[in-house]
Amino acid sequence: MVEIGTQQRAPLSRKRVLDTAVALADEGGVDALSMRRIAQALGVVPMALYKHVAHKNELLDGMIDALVGEIDPPSADADWKTAVRRRVLSARRMLLRHPWAPAVIEARMKARATPTPAVLAYLDSMIGIFRAGGFPVDLVHHAMHVMGSRLLGFSQEVFEDRTDRAPDPDAPPPEEMAARYPHLTELARAVAHDEESVVGSGCDDQAEFEFALDLTLDGLERLLRTA
Repeated sequence: MVEIGTQQRAPLSRKRVLDTAVALADEGGVDALSMRRIAQALGVVPMALYKHVAHKNELLDGMIDALVGEIDPPSADADWKTAVRRRVLSARRMLLRHPWAPAVIEARMKARATPTPAVLAYLDSMIGIFRAGGFPVDLVHHAMHVMGSRLLGFSQEVFEDRTDRAPDPDAPPPEEMAARYPHLTELARAVAHDEESVVGSGCDDQAEFEFALDLTLDGLERLLRTA
Protein backbone atom coordinates (compact mmCIF):
# COMPACT_ATOMS: atom_id res chain seq x y z
CA MET A 1 0.00 0.00 0.00
CA VAL A 2 1.02 3.62 -0.55
CA GLU A 3 1.66 5.14 2.86
CA ILE A 4 -0.01 8.48 3.53
CA GLY A 5 1.48 9.45 6.86
CA THR A 6 5.10 9.15 5.82
CA GLN A 7 4.59 11.53 2.87
CA GLN A 8 2.59 14.33 4.55
CA ARG A 9 5.64 16.21 5.91
CA ALA A 10 7.38 16.47 2.52
CA PRO A 11 6.31 19.38 0.30
CA LEU A 12 4.18 18.40 -2.67
CA SER A 13 6.11 18.19 -5.94
CA ARG A 14 5.65 16.81 -9.42
CA LYS A 15 8.01 13.94 -8.60
CA ARG A 16 6.00 12.97 -5.51
CA VAL A 17 2.77 13.06 -7.50
CA LEU A 18 4.22 10.85 -10.25
CA ASP A 19 5.91 8.44 -7.85
CA THR A 20 2.64 8.01 -5.95
CA ALA A 21 0.69 7.52 -9.17
CA VAL A 22 3.14 4.81 -10.31
CA ALA A 23 2.88 3.06 -6.92
CA LEU A 24 -0.92 3.12 -7.05
CA ALA A 25 -0.93 1.77 -10.60
CA ASP A 26 1.41 -1.02 -9.50
CA GLU A 27 -1.03 -1.91 -6.72
CA GLY A 28 -4.35 -1.74 -8.52
CA GLY A 29 -3.74 -1.15 -12.22
CA VAL A 30 -3.84 2.06 -14.18
CA ASP A 31 -7.57 1.86 -14.90
CA ALA A 32 -8.32 2.39 -11.20
CA LEU A 33 -6.02 5.41 -11.00
CA SER A 34 -7.63 8.80 -10.38
CA MET A 35 -6.61 12.23 -9.16
CA ARG A 36 -8.78 11.67 -6.07
CA ARG A 37 -6.94 8.45 -5.17
CA ILE A 38 -3.55 10.08 -5.68
CA ALA A 39 -4.57 13.06 -3.54
CA GLN A 40 -5.84 10.76 -0.82
CA ALA A 41 -2.56 8.83 -0.80
CA LEU A 42 -0.62 12.09 -0.54
CA GLY A 43 -2.91 13.57 2.10
CA VAL A 44 -3.87 16.62 0.02
CA VAL A 45 -6.96 17.88 -1.75
CA PRO A 46 -7.29 16.87 -5.42
CA MET A 47 -7.01 20.46 -6.63
CA ALA A 48 -3.47 20.64 -5.22
CA LEU A 49 -2.34 18.08 -7.81
CA TYR A 50 -3.23 20.30 -10.75
CA LYS A 51 -0.38 22.66 -9.90
CA HIS A 52 1.95 19.82 -10.93
CA VAL A 53 -0.03 17.88 -13.58
CA ALA A 54 -2.67 19.70 -15.62
CA HIS A 55 -4.80 16.65 -16.50
CA LYS A 56 -4.89 12.85 -16.67
CA ASN A 57 -2.98 12.62 -19.95
CA GLU A 58 -0.16 14.76 -18.58
CA LEU A 59 -0.14 12.51 -15.53
CA LEU A 60 0.20 9.39 -17.70
CA ASP A 61 2.96 11.01 -19.79
CA GLY A 62 4.82 11.92 -16.61
CA MET A 63 4.45 8.36 -15.31
CA ILE A 64 5.95 7.02 -18.55
CA ASP A 65 8.89 9.36 -18.20
CA ALA A 66 9.37 8.26 -14.59
CA LEU A 67 9.52 4.62 -15.69
CA VAL A 68 11.93 5.33 -18.55
CA GLY A 69 14.17 6.90 -15.92
CA GLU A 70 14.49 3.43 -14.34
CA ILE A 71 16.23 2.02 -17.44
CA ASP A 72 19.97 1.53 -17.01
CA PRO A 73 22.18 4.12 -18.74
CA PRO A 74 24.24 3.01 -21.76
CA SER A 75 27.27 0.81 -21.08
CA ALA A 76 30.36 2.89 -21.77
CA ASP A 77 32.68 -0.11 -22.00
CA ALA A 78 30.65 -2.32 -24.37
CA ASP A 79 30.37 -2.75 -28.12
CA TRP A 80 27.16 -1.55 -29.78
CA LYS A 81 25.49 -4.97 -29.81
CA THR A 82 26.12 -5.66 -26.13
CA ALA A 83 25.13 -2.12 -25.18
CA VAL A 84 21.82 -2.29 -27.07
CA ARG A 85 21.02 -5.74 -25.66
CA ARG A 86 21.76 -4.70 -22.07
CA ARG A 87 19.66 -1.60 -22.35
CA VAL A 88 16.69 -3.32 -23.97
CA LEU A 89 16.71 -6.04 -21.32
CA SER A 90 16.92 -3.34 -18.64
CA ALA A 91 13.83 -1.75 -20.20
CA ARG A 92 12.14 -5.14 -20.10
CA ARG A 93 12.94 -5.61 -16.40
CA MET A 94 11.41 -2.20 -15.78
CA LEU A 95 8.21 -3.21 -17.57
CA LEU A 96 8.00 -6.48 -15.65
CA ARG A 97 8.02 -4.39 -12.46
CA HIS A 98 5.14 -2.32 -13.87
CA PRO A 99 2.90 -4.69 -15.91
CA TRP A 100 0.41 -1.91 -16.73
CA ALA A 101 3.04 0.17 -18.52
CA PRO A 102 3.14 -1.37 -22.04
CA ALA A 103 -0.52 -0.61 -22.73
CA VAL A 104 -0.12 2.97 -21.45
CA ILE A 105 3.06 3.55 -23.45
CA GLU A 106 1.45 2.22 -26.61
CA ALA A 107 -1.73 4.28 -26.12
CA ARG A 108 0.09 7.52 -25.35
CA MET A 109 2.60 7.07 -28.20
CA LYS A 110 -0.33 6.78 -30.59
CA ALA A 111 -2.16 9.75 -29.07
CA ARG A 112 0.80 12.17 -29.01
CA ALA A 113 2.33 13.90 -32.02
CA THR A 114 5.79 13.19 -30.53
CA PRO A 115 6.92 10.88 -27.72
CA THR A 116 7.41 12.19 -24.18
CA PRO A 117 10.71 13.97 -23.40
CA ALA A 118 12.23 11.00 -21.55
CA VAL A 119 11.26 8.59 -24.34
CA LEU A 120 12.76 10.97 -26.90
CA ALA A 121 15.99 11.15 -24.89
CA TYR A 122 16.08 7.36 -24.56
CA LEU A 123 15.54 6.81 -28.29
CA ASP A 124 18.12 9.47 -29.09
CA SER A 125 20.68 7.70 -26.91
CA MET A 126 19.89 4.35 -28.57
CA ILE A 127 20.45 5.91 -31.98
CA GLY A 128 23.72 7.25 -30.61
CA ILE A 129 24.80 3.71 -29.68
CA PHE A 130 24.14 2.50 -33.22
CA ARG A 131 25.95 5.48 -34.75
CA ALA A 132 28.94 5.05 -32.44
CA GLY A 133 29.00 1.40 -33.53
CA GLY A 134 29.54 2.44 -37.14
CA PHE A 135 25.97 2.25 -38.46
CA PRO A 136 25.21 4.63 -41.34
CA VAL A 137 22.12 6.76 -40.84
CA ASP A 138 19.97 4.81 -43.30
CA LEU A 139 20.74 1.51 -41.54
CA VAL A 140 19.96 3.10 -38.16
CA HIS A 141 16.61 4.13 -39.62
CA HIS A 142 15.88 0.51 -40.58
CA ALA A 143 17.12 -0.71 -37.19
CA MET A 144 14.77 1.60 -35.26
CA HIS A 145 11.83 0.39 -37.33
CA VAL A 146 12.63 -3.30 -36.96
CA MET A 147 13.28 -2.97 -33.22
CA GLY A 148 10.00 -1.11 -32.72
CA SER A 149 8.44 -1.50 -29.28
CA ARG A 150 11.18 -3.99 -28.37
CA LEU A 151 13.44 -0.99 -27.73
CA LEU A 152 11.20 -0.23 -24.75
CA GLY A 153 11.08 -3.81 -23.55
CA PHE A 154 7.91 -5.27 -25.01
CA SER A 155 6.65 -6.85 -28.21
CA GLN A 156 3.35 -6.33 -29.98
CA GLU A 157 1.94 -9.75 -30.79
CA VAL A 158 -0.30 -10.64 -33.74
CA PHE A 159 -2.89 -12.21 -31.43
CA GLU A 160 -3.33 -13.15 -27.79
CA ASP A 161 -3.06 -16.79 -26.73
CA ARG A 162 -4.41 -16.88 -23.20
CA THR A 163 -6.15 -19.63 -21.27
CA ASP A 164 -8.14 -17.26 -19.04
CA ARG A 165 -10.27 -15.94 -21.89
CA ALA A 166 -13.85 -17.15 -22.19
CA PRO A 167 -14.32 -19.74 -24.96
CA ASP A 168 -15.67 -18.41 -28.24
CA PRO A 169 -19.20 -19.82 -28.50
CA ASP A 170 -19.02 -19.68 -32.30
CA ALA A 171 -15.69 -21.54 -32.53
CA PRO A 172 -15.73 -25.04 -34.07
CA PRO A 173 -14.96 -27.99 -31.76
CA PRO A 174 -11.26 -28.81 -31.22
CA GLU A 175 -11.30 -31.76 -33.62
CA GLU A 176 -12.64 -29.58 -36.43
CA MET A 177 -10.15 -26.82 -35.63
CA ALA A 178 -7.32 -29.37 -35.83
CA ALA A 179 -8.56 -30.58 -39.20
CA ARG A 180 -8.92 -27.06 -40.59
CA TYR A 181 -5.67 -25.64 -39.16
CA PRO A 182 -3.25 -28.54 -38.74
CA HIS A 183 -0.08 -26.44 -38.55
CA LEU A 184 -1.44 -24.09 -35.88
CA THR A 185 -2.63 -27.12 -33.92
CA GLU A 186 0.75 -28.80 -34.19
CA LEU A 187 2.51 -25.67 -32.98
CA ALA A 188 0.07 -25.10 -30.11
CA ARG A 189 0.59 -28.65 -28.87
CA ALA A 190 4.36 -28.48 -29.14
CA VAL A 191 5.15 -25.28 -27.23
CA ALA A 192 5.74 -25.14 -23.49
CA HIS A 193 3.02 -23.53 -21.40
CA ASP A 194 3.63 -20.53 -19.20
CA GLU A 195 0.39 -19.17 -17.78
CA GLU A 196 2.06 -16.01 -16.47
CA SER A 197 3.47 -15.13 -19.89
CA VAL A 198 2.76 -11.67 -21.24
CA VAL A 199 3.15 -12.94 -24.79
CA GLY A 200 0.78 -15.84 -24.31
CA SER A 201 0.04 -18.97 -22.31
CA GLY A 202 1.72 -21.12 -24.96
CA CYS A 203 5.01 -19.25 -24.81
CA ASP A 204 7.93 -18.71 -22.48
CA ASP A 205 7.66 -14.94 -22.55
CA GLN A 206 11.24 -14.04 -21.65
CA ALA A 207 12.76 -16.70 -23.90
CA GLU A 208 10.67 -15.56 -26.88
CA PHE A 209 11.56 -11.92 -26.26
CA GLU A 210 15.30 -12.63 -26.06
CA PHE A 211 15.14 -14.94 -29.09
CA ALA A 212 13.59 -12.15 -31.21
CA LEU A 213 15.99 -9.56 -29.80
CA ASP A 214 19.08 -11.66 -30.53
CA LEU A 215 17.79 -12.59 -33.99
CA THR A 216 17.29 -8.90 -34.77
CA LEU A 217 20.71 -7.85 -33.45
CA ASP A 218 22.45 -10.67 -35.33
CA GLY A 219 20.74 -9.58 -38.54
CA LEU A 220 21.71 -5.94 -38.00
CA GLU A 221 25.30 -7.02 -37.36
CA ARG A 222 25.41 -8.84 -40.69
CA LEU A 223 23.98 -5.82 -42.47
CA LEU A 224 26.53 -3.56 -40.83
CA ARG A 225 29.38 -5.70 -42.17
CA THR A 226 28.17 -5.15 -45.73
CA ALA A 227 27.12 -1.51 -45.31
